[in-house]
Amino acid sequence: MKNSKTKEITLCALFASLTAILSQITIPIGPVPVNFAHLSTFLAAGLLGSRLGALSQLTFVLMGAAGLPVFSGFNGGLTRLAGPTGGYIIGYVVSAYVTGWVLERFGKRTVKTLALSILAGWLVTYSFGTLWFSYITHTSFTAALSLCVIPFLPGDLLKTCITIVLVRRLYSVFQRTLQW
Repeated sequence: MKNSKTKEITLCALFASLTAILSQITIPIGPVPVNFAHLSTFLAAGLLGSRLGALSQLTFVLMGAAGLPVFSGFNGGLTRLAGPTGGYIIGYVVSAYVTGWVLERFGKRTVKTLALSILAGWLVTYSFGTLWFSYITHTSFTAALSLCVIPFLPGDLLKTCITIVLVRRLYSVFQRTLQW
């Protein structure tokens, strides 16, 4: 039992670290930069499930809230979470949970179920982030969508496709790892 908990903690730390690394790969295109953090969020959900996937992303958010420079642009701290992109960052946790939960209901990691679960995760992230951005910047929800969601859809589709391929290739390996 103790060995199992150690594996879970290690995997959560691994995915929190992966999210921190992928957050630094950014393309500044406006008020919300393009980054690859969601790749890790959805990988964590697809490979670890809802509970551990969300826990890994919560670990990432807490590291950043504590001031570690894990957020995009090597930033951290509560002021970053309270800023315009804070809702997207906090959305990682709920997004990972929802994505993993949908996958757990379907059971198999088919292309269709992965696409559906990741779409659910994107909707969570878009909702949290866009509502927060709109509130913080005093922008209408429609304007916030135009700034923070619409320009990112092609890249988010690419990240979704990459995640589907990776989860399908790695899932059985992770299941074996969790069992020994």
